[in-house]
Amino acid sequence: MESKDLIIVGAGPAGLTAAIYGLRAGKSVLLIEAKAYGGQIINTPDIENYPGLAHVSGFEFAQALYEQVTSFGGELVYGTAAAVGEESGLKTVTTADGTVYTAKAVILATGAKNRPIGLEREEELIGRGVSYCATCDGMFFRKKTVAVYGGGNTALGDALFLSSICEKVYLIHRRDAFRGSAADLEKLKKCTNVEFVLNSNVTKLIGEEKLTAVEVTDKLSGKRRELEVAGLFVAIGQIPDNTAFAAVADLDKSGYIIADEDCRTKTPGVYTAGDCRTKTVRQLTTAAADGAVAALAASEAM
Repeated sequence: MESKDLIIVGAGPAGLTAAIYGLRAGKSVLLIEAKAYGGQIINTPDIENYPGLAHVSGFEFAQALYEQVTSFGGELVYGTAAAVGEESGLKTVTTADGTVYTAKAVILATGAKNRPIGLEREEELIGRGVSYCATCDGMFFRKKTVAVYGGGNTALGDALFLSSICEKVYLIHRRDAFRGSAADLEKLKKCTNVEFVLNSNVTKLIGEEKLTAVEVTDKLSGKRRELEVAGLFVAIGQIPDNTAFAAVADLDKSGYIIADEDCRTKTPGVYTAGDCRTKTVRQLTTAAADGAVAALAASEAM
């Protein structure tokens, strides 16, 4: 493939927005995506907090972004970026299969992935009761009892979604107050089939071939109890996967790419956007904003 003006690693909302702005600036753009365009937003059944769109599914939103990119001439290839470097004055992106792509500038928009609890047999029970996506797997647990573990927006949204299809939902949180949306919390409090289990941690997964219960330990009393559940939906945050880019971008102690609102990394010509960078707020709007800022900065520097 011929060299491009701009390579964007990651085709989530930040990457797709960056592509739109780069293309509208008259630059040739290539997106490299490891899984599916749209990122984690495609698992969101109803987006209510994006300005100008009162209700839209995450899949519809991602599809509209992708179609906008391709209508402007953007290209997308699938692969996992393994390294970013420089050769003959151009930036290089090497994928896991050894393919090398070149461009004048690179935007790293790799997002973040779900954080595991770290319990014994957790990975073994994925798909057999343990899930990190309620909208993906929730229907498998229709009319059953499940638990959601977490206290942020994702956890509250998952609990709300599951309350509409499951017999009962335990919402387990390690604190006595939630970090997520106050509006969603009020909706959950009105759900008769949702039970709050606060100041507690999930400390054991129970079941042989599939999950049958979780052990929950009260942080204040140390008391343990078993909750019989068919499914556990883990929503305790996200972690980035940026180690492949450590040569061109400084990472903080949590692995996020260090960059301010200008989205510039330590390496000229390498930018970052979205949930993979250091920031206080990680929302759909901030991802889109990062994509615009990074693409405009990269285009102006060419």
